[in-house]
Amino acid sequence: MRIANKEHRYFKIKEGDSVIFSSSIVPGNERSVQNLKDSLYRQGAKVFHYKMMDIHASGHAYEEDLKLMINLVKPKFFLPIHGQYFMLKAHAEIAQSLDVPKENIVIASNGSIVEVNENKIELSSSHVSTGFTMISNNNSTELNEVVIKDRQMMAENGIMIVIALIDTKTFKVVDAPDVISRGFIYMKESKELVKEIKNKTRFLIERKIAKDKSFLQDSTNLKNYLKDQIGELLSKETSGRPIVIPVIKKI
Repeated sequence: MRIANKEHRYFKIKEGDSVIFSSSIVPGNERSVQNLKDSLYRQGAKVFHYKMMDIHASGHAYEEDLKLMINLVKPKFFLPIHGQYFMLKAHAEIAQSLDVPKENIVIASNGSIVEVNENKIELSSSHVSTGFTMISNNNSTELNEVVIKDRQMMAENGIMIVIALIDTKTFKVVDAPDVISRGFIYMKESKELVKEIKNKTRFLIERKIAKDKSFLQDSTNLKNYLKDQIGELLSKETSGRPIVIPVIKKI
């Protein structure tokens, strides 16, 4: 990367140079690797990689290398790590073929607890939770799963905020509810939908309060009701389901 970015102290790419990528691309890194290749091409290099010819070189040890390590270390207990389960199983079978007792070999999964002492090694019946831990950039604290899901939903579908002002004497919605969209629809091009949302919000609130006055006192239940109903309307009309945030104000 430093060579491609012209940041290396000693090596520089010049017209006619050949660069060989002997490794395959780790899934997810395709774009950055392609950018690297483009940079090399711009500097006049010819790039060769594993899809063009048989030049792939694995970064992992082969069977005879693994056997050599086991023979050198002569382990009492054997715990293969790194790779899919079938790889761990194959590694364990190699160790067993080199006289490591089967009872001294453990294949663990993510979250497994392995107990070991001088005499034995075994899997514990206990298990710990594993997975990705998301950290907030602001204060380096771990993000709650609910917060992560909300962020994913906002990124995929956006937010719709519906604000309604209710007269507690007449039980009616004062004026038309306000609608705010962020990342969901462009309101200037969706006037009919916005109008429908406003009318629907007014209708839902007034009908619900007319049937049960307790909804006016407990705005949480009213908000949840609006969230579900407006969400269904948006899903039907747009095939999208943004996060709907009802805001209820009373006068």
